[in-house]
Amino acid sequence: MWVNHSGKKNYARIRDVLPLPGLIEVQLNSYKWFQEKGLRELFDEISPIQSFNKTLELHFLDYEFGKPKYTVEECRLRDLTYAAPLWVKVRLVNHETGEIQEQRIFFGDFPLMTERGTFIVNGAERVVVSQLIRSPGVYFTLEEDRATGRQLCYAKLIPNRGAWLEFETSKRDVIAVKVERRRKMPVTILLRAVGYGTDEELIELFEAVDTMPDHPYIKATIEKDPSRSTEEALIEFYRRMRPGDPPTVENARNYLTALFFNPRRYDLSRVGRYKLNKRLGLEIPIDHRTLTKEDLVKVVEKMIMINNGVEAEDDIDHLGNRRVRTVGELIQNQMRVGLLRLERVVKERMSIREPEEITPISLINIRPVMAALREFFGGSQLSQFMDQTNPLAELTHKRRVSALGPGGLRRERAGFEVRDVHHSHYGRICPIETPEGPNIGLIGSLATYARINPFGFLETPYRKVIKVVPNRPKELVGKKLRERLVDPETGEVVAEAGTEITEELAERIAGLPYREIKIWPMVTDEVVYLTADEEEQFTIAQANAPVDERGFFLTDKVSVRVHHEFAIRPVEQVDYMDVSPKQIVGVSASLIPFLEHDDANRALMGSNMQRQAVPLVKPEAPLVSTGMEYYAAKDSGQVVLAQEDGEVVSVTSTQIVVKGESGLRIYPLRRYERSNQSTCIDQRPIVNKGDFVKKGQVLADTSSTQNGELALGQNVLVAFISWEGGNYEDAILVSEALIQEDRYTSIHIEQYEVEARDTKLGPEEITRDIPNIGEEALRDLDENGIIRIGAEVGPGDILVGKVTPKGETELSPEEKLLRAIFGERARDVKDSSLRMPHGERGVVIDVKEFSRDQYKDMPAGVEKVIRVYVAQRRKLTEGDKMAGRHGNKGVISKVVPVEDMPYLPDGTPVEIILNPLGVPARMNIGQVLETHLGWAAYRLGFKAISPVFDGADEDEISAELARAWLIDRAWEEVTERAWQWLKEIEYNPEDIEDDEEARRLYLVHWIGDLYDPDRLMSDWVYARRSALKEWLRERGYDPDAILVFEDDRRPREARVEADRLARKVCLREWIGFVTGEYPSIEGVPEEELMAQAVKVSKEIGQPVPITGKMILYDGKTGEPYDQPVTVGMIMMMKLIHLVEDKVHARSTGPYSLVTQQPLGGKSQFGGQRFGEMEVWALEAYGAAHTLQEMLTIKSDDVTGRVKTYEAIVKGEKVTEPEMPESFKVLVKELQSLALSVEVYDYNGEKYTFGREDREERPPFLGFGSFDLSRRLPRPK
Repeated sequence: MWVNHSGKKNYARIRDVLPLPGLIEVQLNSYKWFQEKGLRELFDEISPIQSFNKTLELHFLDYEFGKPKYTVEECRLRDLTYAAPLWVKVRLVNHETGEIQEQRIFFGDFPLMTERGTFIVNGAERVVVSQLIRSPGVYFTLEEDRATGRQLCYAKLIPNRGAWLEFETSKRDVIAVKVERRRKMPVTILLRAVGYGTDEELIELFEAVDTMPDHPYIKATIEKDPSRSTEEALIEFYRRMRPGDPPTVENARNYLTALFFNPRRYDLSRVGRYKLNKRLGLEIPIDHRTLTKEDLVKVVEKMIMINNGVEAEDDIDHLGNRRVRTVGELIQNQMRVGLLRLERVVKERMSIREPEEITPISLINIRPVMAALREFFGGSQLSQFMDQTNPLAELTHKRRVSALGPGGLRRERAGFEVRDVHHSHYGRICPIETPEGPNIGLIGSLATYARINPFGFLETPYRKVIKVVPNRPKELVGKKLRERLVDPETGEVVAEAGTEITEELAERIAGLPYREIKIWPMVTDEVVYLTADEEEQFTIAQANAPVDERGFFLTDKVSVRVHHEFAIRPVEQVDYMDVSPKQIVGVSASLIPFLEHDDANRALMGSNMQRQAVPLVKPEAPLVSTGMEYYAAKDSGQVVLAQEDGEVVSVTSTQIVVKGESGLRIYPLRRYERSNQSTCIDQRPIVNKGDFVKKGQVLADTSSTQNGELALGQNVLVAFISWEGGNYEDAILVSEALIQEDRYTSIHIEQYEVEARDTKLGPEEITRDIPNIGEEALRDLDENGIIRIGAEVGPGDILVGKVTPKGETELSPEEKLLRAIFGERARDVKDSSLRMPHGERGVVIDVKEFSRDQYKDMPAGVEKVIRVYVAQRRKLTEGDKMAGRHGNKGVISKVVPVEDMPYLPDGTPVEIILNPLGVPARMNIGQVLETHLGWAAYRLGFKAISPVFDGADEDEISAELARAWLIDRAWEEVTERAWQWLKEIEYNPEDIEDDEEARRLYLVHWIGDLYDPDRLMSDWVYARRSALKEWLRERGYDPDAILVFEDDRRPREARVEADRLARKVCLREWIGFVTGEYPSIEGVPEEELMAQAVKVSKEIGQPVPITGKMILYDGKTGEPYDQPVTVGMIMMMKLIHLVEDKVHARSTGPYSLVTQQPLGGKSQFGGQRFGEMEVWALEAYGAAHTLQEMLTIKSDDVTGRVKTYEAIVKGEKVTEPEMPESFKVLVKELQSLALSVEVYDYNGEKYTFGREDREERPPFLGFGSFDLSRRLPRPK
């Protein structure tokens, strides 16, 4: 398309107070905390390790990380783990001899996080997802007693690790406690055991709260309690907890202490202590991480209060009660497991070895620690293979929050409440982005501005509203008084309410004896982060509450949130205000323009499908965007960012060199690399030599960005029209032009690997000399048997030739030597070459070879590894899935020739046809608004930015459509005049190439003196806009009053007025153009003009231009369609669900071992299941022979299928089917259950199968490399 999009026009009304935080800081900060503090905590916890006889002590002192052994690139290339050595200083103290030994010990290679927030484990890039779990602390809930209907209080005291305490109230008012899910006992036993021994003490403890005469909880509990003193309670407690052991007071006391008061057995964690203090109103130091007596007393107190209805229960789904475990903490927990195993090993070695011979290094075995880490990175549910389809997928994967995983919820057990959107998610967790299916609501995404505080609770920022200021002149100037101000000494009125405070007045007020002055509520730029439970006590206004440029509210009442309610409140009650309208949603959802006009279900699909968009060969940033595209691309980790300010000294396709303060810095570029999902990562420079760059500026685009902005699809001309049934059920029709122009072509790179191992029978060999293979199949292999780069390969082609010895005997050294010298080729080898799989094709773009001579650290037994990268270009084709950003998805049903596509009045064919029925029921009107604004932006030559919840409204869009019609009308007239002018000056029309050239010449002649003639010739946006301005002047309008382009800095009121005028001028010009009579617009209301236009529209059957509809012509007949059609520009994406990966066919292939039926699925090269319903269909047709064939020779009749194959090859008749294998399996199964099942034929002959029929083997026929029948011995 010829339009050269220049600037961007932003429709936002609300300025950004707070810049977006780094979007992957969640990961980076957490890992940094672990390296600096988390490890320290672990070593302090475990240190010192004492021997059983207390004579030896092992202390862990400081630690440090060394330099990583390999770079990130090398690890990716060679399947290594990106890690750095961890060195720990250890001190061994021998108390008997007084000897102290210190050593620096290697603690293994520790996986490092890359600067992109990922880990590279065995060459694969992985992400550790944050986990959302219930925070340690105490939770009170109410449950209804079925018998009485009374609400009874239950409480759970959950530590970070250690024994759970569960309290419950019975209908007889007894408060009981369960420890570690064991037997229930009256809570007074536990209270007596910790020191409140007598009944009087207990009654006195709770007399302030236990005030209901009908329900005396403590008295009822004491009656149930068999013990009467601390000692009795200890023995009773021990007896109930350890029924088999003989109870003594000493044992019981030690047991109780170990259970709740020993930091090694019971740990509330800092968070648990913080939550406990907060909920129970205690002030115990935050580092006291075990239980205290006060905790237990307060829990019982709160239970009584909740039972009595004085206090409310807790909401366990509230984000104040759920915390996030980030990467650092997850690794710390795993490492703790390893260190505890290490502790056991150390203690055992201390007791076995002689004290004189012991050194720290001989005690420590790092295997358990490394094994625990390996287990975590390789096998944990939270360490996931990174989704790298495009930059957005990578970014959102790092920002994911999961409630699943160890210590979390289980899919099957999670109910509706846990999954539902909660009011405390506001600004913390995106209410839209979550998977569809069994994980819905259990996996979420962080909201754009959310951050995690040191306790792991999610916080969101708010702007502070000030209502009082200190009585100081500096603070007072510019504020407005909220109340009349009177001098208390003289009674004189100093100023009335609503007065603006000047410097002079401020000085006067400062002299009055007031400490604080009440002012009219004013929003400041001071930002405060609040957690979900801190927020509950405040009244918070929305980000779009009307305020003037100084921060004063413009209305007396505003829309606010209080707890979970939305209300309208006076501004005096407002405490805070949202920072931005987009703070409620996550990154993916904030990329959907007009999100506020889409149904939530479709928005969910839209935000999830953006992550599945395939990077295209020609990325194109959206015409209608939300302004988040730049931030999403920048933090995704796929674009190259400048590390410091400097000048670009050289730019090549493989690297950019920038000269900065620290000298020359080289930025290597990734060219045609394979991503985790086989899409292509390709970085292209966007700076030139000599450019000056700032720190953080984008230097190179990746395959899904354009000029540093996310570009997931293409802007295409779309019409909403039903077309010959081709778009039935959401199918999509695309023009052949899109395919010819490579608009939706993508590159996919697959990697194929082969290892040459040293086997028992001799080494495997990479060679070109493969038995029984013709020269034709080897034509693209080099002399070593490896495919050449640039070769085109298809299914079954050899990529790497390899032979494996298959001799029966092992060779003696002498024979090996003779073979090596004379190279005897006749030896018995089998072909085990690497071949292209079924249905795959492409071009070899790279070959990597690793041998043991180069790299000594290769796995045992592997002599050589060869990796071949094959790239394929995939054009758009029928069956591919496409989608917009509003959840409007569909499958391409037909690629239509350009000449058959419907076209616009100027002859432009549309590029995609969507079904209009896909809009009303789905309620995603955002796509229609995007269509209109996209069309206007395309015709006027700018890019539109419409942020979520703060974007363009219908009036603005209709004004842009009006301007788009005016610019096209002016352009048409210029074209007519151009040819007329050429005729007048007797120019030879043969010399003029087309309309474009005629227009160019005429524009320079017409307005070349007023505008830049060079730009009029070359820049089409400039030329069109210049023509429009002069055309409007000729028609008697002031262009500056009508046109608002992207560089316009007028205040909002002036822009609204210009929009209104643009619509009126457009309507007048259109009515005049189609009827020849131009109505007056002076003093005529817009509504009246619109009514007149609608009337004309109905008479002549043409749509009013500001509705965004057009007359479309049928490409096959050239006739106009009878109804106007919505046409415009939409950003459409091609998704990774490509038909080429799904289509699959098989004639013969592998069979299941037991049933002998074909395997299923493309990956297994399986067959198509002919299921129960398909059988009914054939039964209904009475197709008996076809049905029998399906169920026997095409499935699991082993003899029959071999005979059939033979018959087809020899051209004979197909024989009768025999007995299917699965029937034999069924009979054997029944016989194994001791049922005598026998099979007889028509003649009463008994069938035998199983061991008996093993002798009659079917004839051997090869079925290609997939067939299992090769394993059968050949017939004798």
